[in-house]
Amino acid sequence: MGADLTAAHQVATFPETTVCILGESGAGKEVLARAIHAASGCSPASFVPINCAAIPESLLESELFGHAKGAFTGAESSREGKCARARGGTLFLDEIGDMPLVLQAKLLRLLEEKVYEVLGSDITQKADFRVIVATHQNLKELSQQGRFRTDLFYRLNVFPLTIPPLRERKEDIPALAEHFLATFRQHQGKSLPGLSRAALDHLLAHDWPGNVRELRNRLEYATIITNGELIQPHHLRL
Repeated sequence: MGADLTAAHQVATFPETTVCILGESGAGKEVLARAIHAASGCSPASFVPINCAAIPESLLESELFGHAKGAFTGAESSREGKCARARGGTLFLDEIGDMPLVLQAKLLRLLEEKVYEVLGSDITQKADFRVIVATHQNLKELSQQGRFRTDLFYRLNVFPLTIPPLRERKEDIPALAEHFLATFRQHQGKSLPGLSRAALDHLLAHDWPGNVRELRNRLEYATIITNGELIQPHHLRL
């Protein structure tokens, strides 16, 4: 992964510790978060991700904490949030730098007091899950600009892990490629012999501006268009 895997493995055994994963977009931050979750012995199903940048501000609080019936116009029934689904596992907050300030205060309470409240309810819920956050932004700079709470920044900065871009850790490419090929074998249900030496050399020579996400996409394309033969350079369409 390029990050300090020894530190990542060690923190996996301390579920009370919040982990902050830093790195460029597509560098594999969620892959590392899932690895920490798996190393803690939790079920894969209890890893619950939420992308703070992909959900409108008006819906993010409900998505995160859930809502009670009648909490707002259109809330015709109660809805369970990501926090409830993460019980006994991990809540992964991707792109934490894009979380609205008003929600940052509620996240700080969740981290400090290990409790939260469903939107439209005054019943306190216990936050019995690990929190891992990730961002490609500089949270310290955001806090200095008033766009991120300073107290939350220091609360999240307890255990930072930085993932270098893939172009700076090409030695990881063979292992990452095999990991993705194993996933595609399972999902596609067909024989995938693997990469030819020429294809692997092709991968190692590329600069990967899209990082791990680009690698995964290229390999997925290649596995779809091949039929039982080794992947060759022209299958990768780099």
